[in-house]
Amino acid sequence: MAQITFEEKRQQTAARLGMDPNHVPRNIAIVMDGNGRWAQERGKERYYGHSKGASIVEKIAIYCVDLGIEYLTLYSFSMQNWSRPKEEIDFLMDLYAMYLEGIRDTLMKHNVRLAHLGRKEGLPQKVIEVLEGTIEITSANDGMTLGLALNYGSRTEIVDAAKAIAQKVKSGQLDIDQIDRQCISDNLYTAGWPDVDLLIRTSGELRISNFLLWQISYAEFYVTDKYWPDFEEADLDASLQTFAARSRRMGDVLP
Repeated sequence: MAQITFEEKRQQTAARLGMDPNHVPRNIAIVMDGNGRWAQERGKERYYGHSKGASIVEKIAIYCVDLGIEYLTLYSFSMQNWSRPKEEIDFLMDLYAMYLEGIRDTLMKHNVRLAHLGRKEGLPQKVIEVLEGTIEITSANDGMTLGLALNYGSRTEIVDAAKAIAQKVKSGQLDIDQIDRQCISDNLYTAGWPDVDLLIRTSGELRISNFLLWQISYAEFYVTDKYWPDFEEADLDASLQTFAARSRRMGDVLP
């Protein structure tokens, strides 16, 4: 059976949601916020919210595959999150290791390639091993790319890109006059990816939180008051319809 292309999936999505296929985003990024508060409002420990949130990741990721999304990046653990209580961090790291191994069959079944955004330094060895193993196992998949921003900070990403570029100039691989926007993009964690079209944030917070600062320069924002554990396919549909209704001028004026 022939594989359905991204374009065909987006055409199906557009027909179902009543929108132009050209207005279905290729690249979506999500700040998955509110797990802890979701649990606490239910009289449970924050750990319960993180576990519930992890189950939503798989559901939404597979739905994005069906929608024809080519890149989905999830803000999972920022560099600033290390300031949380040690017990919570330890639980999260165990959860990442278990989840990254457990999701392998699903990623392979749906032809999804996993990518890591962030620094591996500082992560527990067990997380690094499972992360690298899952990336290797899915490396030949040519469907949707699922970017996991784990131990990630956008300012750090830009610093890492600047260091990489400086090293290339120092070694003679790159002339300083060749440094332009494309050069910087090519040295980010997301090298080769298109810019983010749609940034979704749950829990109603109105801030970027050091997430993909370069890549979201012209992204459309969609904020929902729902906490991440309550986020559903219908909410993603609503974000796509909102996105499609906007005029993306990219700094230009209306004709």
